[in-house]
Amino acid sequence: MDKLDLIMKVFPFLEKELIAELSDVSGLLNLKSGQSILEDGDYIKSFPMVISGSLRVLRLSEDGSELLLYYLDQGEICAMALTCCMGLQKSNIRMIAEEDSVLLSVPVDKPEKWLSEYRSWKEFMMYSYKKRFDELLETIDSIAFTKLDERLIRFFEERYRSTGKTEFPGTHQDIALQLNTSREVISRLLRNLEKRRLVVTERNSVDYSALVKK
Repeated sequence: MDKLDLIMKVFPFLEKELIAELSDVSGLLNLKSGQSILEDGDYIKSFPMVISGSLRVLRLSEDGSELLLYYLDQGEICAMALTCCMGLQKSNIRMIAEEDSVLLSVPVDKPEKWLSEYRSWKEFMMYSYKKRFDELLETIDSIAFTKLDERLIRFFEERYRSTGKTEFPGTHQDIALQLNTSREVISRLLRNLEKRRLVVTERNSVDYSALVKK
């Protein structure tokens, strides 16, 4: 399937003229799982639109700790990246491929220009802002009001909803970084979940299929 057909399939709600322009000015970018497309402090060189796969959007603290904000899935864009793009500001997020992904790479001057030219693009932007804002509120609520064991369960549930996968390919430390806590705490919580037969832990993986399919 060529680029134009891919855009029409994933973003069928955009005007035909916009789809044609997207195809003309953009490129296709293939990311391997774990590969970063954007780092904290980078200037955004191109605006990403997800054709397939899933991306993880993180916030970094001064000491390098990570906090998972949300996932980007097929047909989605990052409102925070759009804000930096339009304001010509440095990125305040990190964006990593959760799995092998294909992105549409759009020149940074186009998103703002299209706001006044295409109604469907403006509506898409407003929808994306609202969705990301709601997800950020959920993240804030989970940090402020939710116990860490419930946050860990939500972490697996959100990953399953985003990727459809029931295994986390990483260490306890990797999970701890994303939840901004310690490895020891995550290991203890995972042991408790394992006793309840909701997860199965291995050296470098966690199978949470029982948790998400209970």
